[in-house]
Amino acid sequence: MNEDVGDGVALSAVFALAAPAGAAPGQCSMTGYGTFSCDVSVDGGGISFVLPDRQVFVFAHQANNEGFGYLIEDQASAGARPDELGAFAPVEGDPGCWFGPKDEITFCAALEQ
Repeated sequence: MNEDVGDGVALSAVFALAAPAGAAPGQCSMTGYGTFSCDVSVDGGGISFVLPDRQVFVFAHQANNEGFGYLIEDQASAGARPDELGAFAPVEGDPGCWFGPKDEITFCAALEQ
């Protein structure tokens, strides 16, 4: 598979997820931010939520229980590239949590019931 095509698909998913789409109240956590209340948007095979510093975290699910994480700056201009956080895989025994070895980041997202 051509890597450029894959990156384009992932970036398309990132920008699609960055727009508010049916957000639901939830509880999120991320390395460096602790646990916080969030609105979780689920759309197009991924999730997104706003971090306490107003950046948007986007997880774009790819396949085989893996996906890619991205950070989008608050008030990013059209065409701005997100900060790529690399691949994430599920944390065994901790549903709703994913780990990215690139920067040793764990994030969790759970919808309130």
